[in-house]
Parts: sequence; C-alpha cells; structure tokens
Amino acid sequence: MKRTMRKFAVLIALASVSAFAMAADKAPKKGYLTDSDNDVVKSGFGLCWHTGFWTPADAIEGCDGMLQKAAPAASGVQLVTPLPAGEPTPYVEPADPAPVAAAPAAPAAPVAAPSADKVTFEADAFFDFDKSVLKPAGKAKLSDLVSKLQGTDIEVVVATGHTDAVGSDAYNMKLSLRRANAVKAFLVSKGIPADRVFVEGKGESQPVASNKTREGRAKNRRVEVEVVGRKQ
Repeated sequence: MKRTMRKFAVLIALASVSAFAMAADKAPKKGYLTDSDNDVVKSGFGLCWHTGFWTPADAIEGCDGMLQKAAPAASGVQLVTPLPAGEPTPYVEPADPAPVAAAPAAPAAPVAAPSADKVTFEADAFFDFDKSVLKPAGKAKLSDLVSKLQGTDIEVVVATGHTDAVGSDAYNMKLSLRRANAVKAFLVSKGIPADRVFVEGKGESQPVASNKTREGRAKNRRVEVEVVGRKQ
C-alpha cells in the first residue's frame, strides 16, 4: 500500500512538472516557469525558476536584477547595463578624442633680398677747388638721392671721396676724407641714421681715368655714394 502511494505521488509530481513545462512553452515569459495565471513561479526565497530554454536575452525585471535585455545599439553608441540600486558605478576610462588635424601654417611673407646701388658724383659739382664745403648744386643732387631712398630699409650707406694726382698723396688722402664727411653730414641732416653712414677717403689711389689730361683729372675728382638696403 505504501509503495503504491509513493508511486502515485511521483506520478503526480511528474505530471505537475510536465504541466509547468508545457505552460512555459506556451507562455510569453519565455525561459521561466509560470503558473496557470501566466505568473512567473518563484521559490520561497523570491527566486525565479528558469527552464531549459532560458538565455540571458530572456531576463525580465524582478527576476534577474543584474541582467537587462539588450536593446540594439546605435552606431557609435555604447550601451551600459544599469546596476542594481546600491551598487557602486564602475569607472569607465574615457575614449581618446579623435586627433584633430592642425591647420596648415600660413606661408611666411617673402623677404626682399638687399640690393646695393652706387651713385658717382663729380667732385667739381659738389665742391670748389681744394674745398670740402658742399655747393648748392651738390646739396640738390644729394637731396634728390634721399628722396629716391624713401620706402627703403637702409642698412648701410658708404660715402667715398677721391682726388686727382695733383698734390702729395698724404694731402689728397685728407682732402678726400673731408669731402666724404661733408656728404655724410648732409645725409644725416636729411634723416639718414648716422650709425648707418660710413665714410672713406681714397685720395688719388683709385683713378678711373688718366691724370695726364684735364678731362681725366676731372673724372678722378669724384664722390661715390653706395646704398645697401631693402625695399619695403
């Protein structure tokens, strides 16, 4: 009699399990055991019963708190599963920002190369015989030169005096230097920086014509002004 009762109890249990399994297959709560009212069956500790078909994708609220059914992620967006209340939020290392291409540097403005210009003046037009004081005609010529230098970043101005071969070498050297200094003083009075103007006296050492003729000696008596600068 007792053996018959045990068999009957086992058959009832098996029939109950089969009934629950069939209900689980048909119930919308896939993966969980449900009762006849389609409610998820829970243990005395509040745990839900999984069937053999359960997967993490079937997790529902109230049964598997750590699992949430994943929604399809949009391109470039990372979904983070929320943790149960009371759990600390884990630190997520921020992604490195995308490198930003540097703007191309503006090309540097071209710098004009310095140019050198030399002007030669007849000393007879600048000075009286054996003198180093500028005549009005000489001042006019130098004023015209200064006007042409407007807009030029002057680096160096060199005034060089020359003489013919009449007289001693020493005397002619001093005369040529005095005339070069007279030209410098006038240029500085017109605004040329004094520290940019240099003078030389060559005397009779660099003739450009023969000193045996009147015309040749006139050509040798000269003042050369060389300007080195950059056009702005």
